[in-house]
Amino acid sequence: MKISELKLSKSAIDFLKNEGYSELYPPQQDSITAGLLDGENILVSAPTASGKTLIAILAMINYLSKNNGKVIYLSPLRALAAEKFSEFKKFESLDFGKKIKVQISTGDFESLDKGLENSDVLILTNEKMDSIIRHGPEWIEDIGLVIADEIHLIGDEDRGQTLEVVLTKLKLLESKPQILALSATITNVDELSEWLDCKTVESQWRPVPLYEGVYDGDSVIMNDGREFEVETSIRGKPVDLGVESVKDGGQSLLFAETRTRSSSLAIKAADAILNSLQQSEIEELEKISKKILEHNEHTELVKTLATLVKKGVAFHHAGLNPNCRQTVETEFRNGKIKLLAATPTLAAGVNLPARRVVISSVSRYNSRVGANRPISVLEYKQLCGRAGRPQYDDYGEAIIVGNYNSSELIDYYVNGEPEPIESKITDDKSLRIHVLSLIVTSPGIKKDEILDFFLKTLGGLQSSKSTIKFGIDIATKFLLTEKFIIKKGERFVATDFGKKVSKLYIDPITATYFKDALDVVTKGRKHTFGFLHLITNCEEFFPKFSLRIKDHESLGVMLENYSSELIKPISEYDCSRSLMALQSWITESSEISLSDNLKIESGDMHRMIQTAEWLTYCLRELAKQADCADLLEELDILRKRIIYGIREELIDLVKIKGIGRIRARKLYNNEIKTLEDLSKIPVKKLAEIDKIGSTLADNIKSQLRKGR
Repeated sequence: MKISELKLSKSAIDFLKNEGYSELYPPQQDSITAGLLDGENILVSAPTASGKTLIAILAMINYLSKNNGKVIYLSPLRALAAEKFSEFKKFESLDFGKKIKVQISTGDFESLDKGLENSDVLILTNEKMDSIIRHGPEWIEDIGLVIADEIHLIGDEDRGQTLEVVLTKLKLLESKPQILALSATITNVDELSEWLDCKTVESQWRPVPLYEGVYDGDSVIMNDGREFEVETSIRGKPVDLGVESVKDGGQSLLFAETRTRSSSLAIKAADAILNSLQQSEIEELEKISKKILEHNEHTELVKTLATLVKKGVAFHHAGLNPNCRQTVETEFRNGKIKLLAATPTLAAGVNLPARRVVISSVSRYNSRVGANRPISVLEYKQLCGRAGRPQYDDYGEAIIVGNYNSSELIDYYVNGEPEPIESKITDDKSLRIHVLSLIVTSPGIKKDEILDFFLKTLGGLQSSKSTIKFGIDIATKFLLTEKFIIKKGERFVATDFGKKVSKLYIDPITATYFKDALDVVTKGRKHTFGFLHLITNCEEFFPKFSLRIKDHESLGVMLENYSSELIKPISEYDCSRSLMALQSWITESSEISLSDNLKIESGDMHRMIQTAEWLTYCLRELAKQADCADLLEELDILRKRIIYGIREELIDLVKIKGIGRIRARKLYNNEIKTLEDLSKIPVKKLAEIDKIGSTLADNIKSQLRKGR
């Protein structure tokens, strides 16, 4: 079916053609046949790169051309949401007799972003949508189309429950929005379709054929019957497979089980890839390497990355900061980086296909069991999905590096079916959080009505009524005991404390932990280090790094230096390396120092800062509610110190845009300690200070004038 044959407005057809679409792929045509443009609920289960995004686009522009309601696009990750926002922002050029407004919102769960009610298309993370529902804005009932991307992640142990509850609430809206669920290939697609009341579109079609195989012994055995040998070297099988594909004109993506292994594979591949590059390619890579060094502190990790990029290879893992990760992703997508070694988190993130995907090991460390475990077939298929670049490759290859067990790997992974998606909604933590949320948004709700809601979730379909009822009983008992809710006759109502905790988007267990600590805080004393310990010790804090043997001496000194700031006595065994890192950060330790001394990389620090800033805000809000007014200023100061990585004396200076931790310290050391000092110093003298310069000096003066 051609795009021009679709029952869409001329403006929509022209838009699609301008975007390069001319003909529908089979899964797209099947979705149209199933009633996508007629408002039918549809669940699409199809491989990566089979055109699911266009299915979403067709549903969106069809809805926007006929209705005045809202379109909600749900994404599991912020990076994916940002990718979709840049893609869907183009809808604002559509002429449907009204101006289309597209907006993204992915953070700050405690508040509602301005302008959401005036937007037609909202790209949200699942958690942000959940938070919005808890706040209860009137425009929720204006939602007419919901697109849930990567719906198979409902089975995720940590975050799947949120998506499940969100979809359950959205499908129960009086407006009865159309639901379009997009998924990787899943086994129990009919069960999910039944739950969502969707028609099913299943497809195995890909624009680029995918061949899977195992490299075991001396040769690769593929599922299409081919068997071929690979030129071996001391670099190891994963690298040999990657290098071969690059020499044949493709790109390679090597999945490694750990960060250390990913950088190790990239290092081993570097010289071989360099020898296959043209001089013009090397010159381009030199520029990219220079850019990495210019825009990041020169930690060993960053220097290693920059050196490797010059040779056409890179690694990608959570230790890299967002700036480095974005550079690597962009240049791999542009074809300049030829081989990329990455941890599996990349497979669930941004779209980075390569001709050959190499899975260096099917084992992963499982923190829940404290040992290595084989990955699931579903995860394996997700990794495979990155093989084959549409418009670039005629085929894609996904190859497991085996250990003389090729027949087992072929049977289990290559020929295996992904595990069915199973709800995790009956988990204690999940019910604790979502029962409270339901009571907050439905004051006066009865226990049988709570049960009725959870029976409408996927878990309600997959679990027995008695199992769910038992879990709800435990959750409500805890919430009553800790005064998150009260019972009036047969009805439940949230207390002010319960309402606040639900809107803050934290686990009631964490809120209780914070509240108990606030009850024993000594008035008239500073508690900064104690607050940091509280934050890094709660379950929500991430990433949490355990202490190494070598850390105990430094930690002992830290505990001694800040003992007066503790809320209650603690031991070394009650602390983490993350606590040490945050304390070092707010006393202006550099990224280099954090990397060298604590092995905390800038990407880890970036996520710690985000999490700690949010938890400090939550702590402040709970302190305000607990009438601990004397703590609010200190928590405000701590929050700013966490954001900027500064000592307290620099807080005034960082209010100016363009002045961060490094420039603020330079100014302070030059006796410019306040905004008043900044306003008094002549612009020429200000420009002479290291790291300032004339352009920024003029900008600072302009901001100060406007501020007055």
